[in-house]
Amino acid sequence: MNKKLRSSFNTRQYMVNSDFEVYYYSDKGFRTIAPHSHDYYECYLFIEGDITMEIFTGKEGSTQHRMSPGDLMIMPPGISHHALMNDPDLNYRRFVFWISKDCCNALMQESVDYMYLMQKAEAFHQYIFHLPPAEFHLVESRFLRLLEEIASDRYGSDAARHICLCDLILTINRVIYDEEHKNSDSDELSLFQNILSYVESNLEDVLSLDDIAGKFFVSKYYVAHLFKNTLGISLHQYIIKKRLAECRAEILNGNSISKTYEKFGFRDYSSFFKAFRKEYGMSPKEYQSLYSHTHPQDQ
Repeated sequence: MNKKLRSSFNTRQYMVNSDFEVYYYSDKGFRTIAPHSHDYYECYLFIEGDITMEIFTGKEGSTQHRMSPGDLMIMPPGISHHALMNDPDLNYRRFVFWISKDCCNALMQESVDYMYLMQKAEAFHQYIFHLPPAEFHLVESRFLRLLEEIASDRYGSDAARHICLCDLILTINRVIYDEEHKNSDSDELSLFQNILSYVESNLEDVLSLDDIAGKFFVSKYYVAHLFKNTLGISLHQYIIKKRLAECRAEILNGNSISKTYEKFGFRDYSSFFKAFRKEYGMSPKEYQSLYSHTHPQDQ
């Protein structure tokens, strides 16, 4: 690994760049830091070391995952987590990539394909994926290419960095997506992705199975079957999960709970309260009180 691309770890608690930041860290004697969350998305590729990633899931506690080389973590905004150092004397190497919500929204306008894993992490609380060796080295090469472009001062560097950024994100999504959908029909997957994009862009509007089926000129029974087979849940359940994730983000930003649940289509506070508590293990007020003052720290 090129030592010039290595970053010195610091405890800065915010993004300097409004779009994205990427780092390659290699440390010895690294100590466990306190649980923290971010107001941006984090992508973390584990290379070497002996750590356990702890991710907090609300009142129900936390989940722990002993990291293996090639493990990829996608962490949405507002989710508290930290790395537990099992053996701080071992070399601890990882890539860390931060990207703002605004930058993600801009990429979504180019293609929904960029957001597959981020949507999956938010909707289903699946944060860690494993890359087989060939795919791991492919993603690693994309990280290095982006770092090299950032470190250079060549003609067209801004355009090249954007290309490298898109290539990194698309490669990460593609290798996981391909692994999870080896036996799926391509036309069906294209329709599924288009429906996901439509839902993502219209969470504040009425979203019924009939309306969405009509929008895409397919049977509502086909749409229902597609979601059940692909995600294991109904379209309605997926929409609720996405709306709850948006409500959680608004609440953590200090917005009014009553205005937030009305904005995202919940009929009354009672139905919103029950759905939120079921998803996050506590009431909206409890969640806001517990996490809205969490100070993010770097991995």
